Amino acid sequence: MTTPSAKALVPFVSVDNMMRLIHHIGIQDMLRDLASYIEADFKRWELFDKTPRVASHSDVGVIELMPTSDGEAYGFKYVNGHPKNTSEGLQTVTAFGLLADVYTGYPVLLTEMTILTALRTAATSAMAAKYLAPKGSSTMAMIGNGAQSEFQSLAMQAICGIDTIRLYDKDPAATDKCAANLAHTGLTVVKCATPEEAIEGAHILTTCTADKQNATILTDNMVGAGVHINAIGGDCPGKTELASGILTRSDIFVEYPPQTRVEGEIQQMSPDHPVTELWEVITGAAQGRSGSRQITLFDSVGFAIEDFSALRYVRDKIKDTPFHYDLDLLADPDDPRDVFGMLMRADQS
Repeated sequence: MTTPSAKALVPFVSVDNMMRLIHHIGIQDMLRDLASYIEADFKRWELFDKTPRVASHSDVGVIELMPTSDGEAYGFKYVNGHPKNTSEGLQTVTAFGLLADVYTGYPVLLTEMTILTALRTAATSAMAAKYLAPKGSSTMAMIGNGAQSEFQSLAMQAICGIDTIRLYDKDPAATDKCAANLAHTGLTVVKCATPEEAIEGAHILTTCTADKQNATILTDNMVGAGVHINAIGGDCPGKTELASGILTRSDIFVEYPPQTRVEGEIQQMSPDHPVTELWEVITGAAQGRSGSRQITLFDSVGFAIEDFSALRYVRDKIKDTPFHYDLDLLADPDDPRDVFGMLMRADQS
């Protein structure tokens, strides 16, 4: 773990610098790198402190803290989810995060995480699909074409070899936006008029809608044998996207059951409905895809370890680069016991 400097300055990555860092690395390379960091941390899952995110719910959205530690570093993310924000010209999701040294308790990184969360969410989806999707998958249906859709599409292309994206959103303008953004990525993009049209011939079905309601984006009769479902829109109590009949026919894989049972698609099911933790598949302790007619479902709600991995990655990548500046965030008196004296001397200078 990198300890703080003698002046106790904290590296800060702003939105502008995060965008510069992404373009410096390349979006698809960064998605692959993030997936590798997340996979490495999932392989040491049992070392981490784990707790469901601390959530403050309101009628219009949720504000959450997502903390974890591996014993050497501590990280947390602040994130909100307010679906109504789009109609007011605001982001549905905003976030920032902090990484700290466990030995001293000093923060060693403060960074924007709105863009970084979009990247880590997509990287996690593609990492899961690498283990759970049918071999040779080439087509993904992207249902919900909002802020996450391009990142999901590019991650599946970079990590799983997807070459065709079939888009659907109830708002045609969102589909037009996504199609335009993906136009020069090498993906074949098909705009669809209905969700039924979007899933035709798709091996991976990704649902990512924002409305805070128990919706049915995919009905039971829409989902045939052999597909992988990447369900990322259901991420808080009272917000789901899939008909319960789909869940009864699927082998379900989750990040952290105590959180997913409250926030994910499986909140519709009994508390003992069987699920497999994704880290067990990655380490070989449990089976992932086992047959050509199997329906696999990654019920993804996002978990703190994924954010921790993203924070580790950014910390490593900004070293010796101009993509950050240092914040005078920590009091640094000459005598650690004399904060008051430091304050008084500042008034005299």
